[in-house]
Amino acid sequence: MASIDQILGTVTRIIDEVVPDPEGRERAKLALQNLMNSHDLQILQTNLSPTGIEAGSADLWTSRARPSFLYMMYVMILCALPVGLVSAFSPRLATTIASGISTYLNGLPEPLYALFGTGYLGYSAMRQWGKVKGSDR
Repeated sequence: MASIDQILGTVTRIIDEVVPDPEGRERAKLALQNLMNSHDLQILQTNLSPTGIEAGSADLWTSRARPSFLYMMYVMILCALPVGLVSAFSPRLATTIASGISTYLNGLPEPLYALFGTGYLGYSAMRQWGKVKGSDR
């Protein structure tokens, strides 16, 4: 996992690139310095450390738990293809299957869908960041 100094150095370089106004740049760097001196940064690092430990684990179940969840979702989506084939031969059976699936999916709580979307976007973003950084090959 990256050290606090590496993270702050990266954020400082981003501030230099993104904030065009020199005065605004200095205000942003001062706010970053205040954050670095605060207890919030230590709490953030503590909260993020288990994620890094899980990802680096030699245990395949632990290190592959998030991708496995995504693969499971892909399988659920791909299960729609056989229902399409069934509809060619028995529209009534396909309608019954689709109705059952819709009832099931509508019964799942909305926060579960939000969790999946957040997890998927976070996983995708971190994979892309790792590839750009060169740590994921």
